[in-house]
Amino acid sequence: MPGPARPPRPHTLLVTGAGGAGRSTLAAAAASAAARRGHRTLLLSQEPADRLAALLGCAPPEHPGSPWEAAPGLWTLQVDAVRAFRTALLGLQERLRGALDHLGATPLDEDELLELPGAGEFALLRALTEASAATGEEPGGVAEPGGAAEGERGPARPGGWDTVVADLPPVRQTVPLLALPEVLPRYLRRLAPPERQAARALRPVLAQLAGVPVPGARLYETTAEWQRALAGVRRAVTGPHVRVRLVTEAGPLALRALGTARAALALHGLPVDSVAVNRLLPDGSADPWLAEAAGTQRRALRELRAECAADGVPLLELPHLGHDPCGPGDLAALDLPAVPPDSPASTPASAATAPGAAPQVEDRLDEDGELVWPLPVPGADKAELGLVRRGDELIVDVGPHRRVLELPSALRRCRVAGAALEEGELRVRFVPDPGLWPTPS
Repeated sequence: MPGPARPPRPHTLLVTGAGGAGRSTLAAAAASAAARRGHRTLLLSQEPADRLAALLGCAPPEHPGSPWEAAPGLWTLQVDAVRAFRTALLGLQERLRGALDHLGATPLDEDELLELPGAGEFALLRALTEASAATGEEPGGVAEPGGAAEGERGPARPGGWDTVVADLPPVRQTVPLLALPEVLPRYLRRLAPPERQAARALRPVLAQLAGVPVPGARLYETTAEWQRALAGVRRAVTGPHVRVRLVTEAGPLALRALGTARAALALHGLPVDSVAVNRLLPDGSADPWLAEAAGTQRRALRELRAECAADGVPLLELPHLGHDPCGPGDLAALDLPAVPPDSPASTPASAATAPGAAPQVEDRLDEDGELVWPLPVPGADKAELGLVRRGDELIVDVGPHRRVLELPSALRRCRVAGAALEEGELRVRFVPDPGLWPTPS
C-alpha cells in the first residue's frame, strides 16, 4: 500500500545574469511580489545584511545567519560565507583526523581560517538545498556531511516555504555552480570506485605488502555520504519546481551574452523562466546624452525581443527609476511579475528539456542509417560550440561552459558521424560501429 504523498517542494526561482545588471535588486523585487501575493517566501542572498535591509526597507537582522522577516510573508537569509566555510572545513578536518594524524599534520584552528575563493557560492548552494527541501525531507548539502551543528542548519528549519528566490552570482559562475551536483559524483566515482570496497578483507594484507595504509572503510563511507548529499543538492536545483530568470541590460553585447547563457543553462537541463531587461531609459529626453543612450538601448532591445519571441521566452522590460531602488515602494514600482507556484512559468518542462535529463535518441536507422541525439542549446552561436567523444562520454562546450554527458547504451556502440546546429539544437549524428553493433542472427 503506497505511503502518504510527499509534500511538494517550494517553487524555486534562481536569479542570475550579467554582472552589475541588478540581479540582487530584481531577486528582491520578485520575492517581494510573491509575498504580496500571499506566498510564504524566502529570499537567499550573499549581499551584506545592511544592504539587504536597505533594499527591502526593513531593519537589519538581530540574529545574523538566520532568516528574518523583512515584510509580511517575506523572510530573508543573508548567507554568511565565512561562517559556513569555517564550519564545513572544521567538520571535514574532524572526520579525517585519523589520516591527518598519520601524516603528522597540525590541525587548523577556527580563528586562522580565511574564506577561500568560491566558498560563498558553496554556502549559497547549501542554503538553497536546505531551503528547497520538501517539508519533512532531510535536506542535503555540499559541505562535509555532518560538519554543521544541528542549530546551524538554519534555512530549512522554519520550513513551509511556498517560494524560494535565490540571488545567484553572475551567470559565468552560476552555470558551473549548478552543475556541481552532477560533476562531483563523477569525480568521486573515479577517485574512490565503489567496487574497490569488495577488497575490504584484503586491506590488512595489502597494507603489509605495500608498506603503507590502504584506504579504509571510513573513506568509502565518507564518499557515500557525499554522494547522498550531492543527490539532495541535485534534487533541489533540478526539477519542475525550479526556474531560472536571466537579468541583463540593453546594450550592444547583451544579445551574444544572453544567447551563451541560455544555451549553457539549457544544456544542463535548466529552463529559463524569463529574461529581465533592467534599467531602461525613457524615450523623448531633451538631454542629448540621455536621448542617445535611450536610442542605443532601444536598438538592443529590439534584438532581444526578437530573440526571446522566437523561442517563446517571456521578456520583462523594467524601467530605470532614476535612483538605486530602496524599499518596498521602489520594488513594487519595478512591476516585476510574482513567481507563485500557480504562475504559467511553473508549467513542467517537456521531456526533451527536463531538468537534469538527457534528451531522447532519435532512431533514423531505417531512413538514414543514423541515430541522432538532439541537445538543446537555444541561442547558441555555432562558433562557440565544441564537441568531443571520450570513451562512453560526450563532452559538449558552449563558450566557457561544459557538460560531460554519459552516452545512452545504444550510442556507446556507435561512432560520431557529425553534428549540426539546427533551430536551437545541436544535433549529433551517430552511425553503428560494425565491430560493436549487434547483427541479426
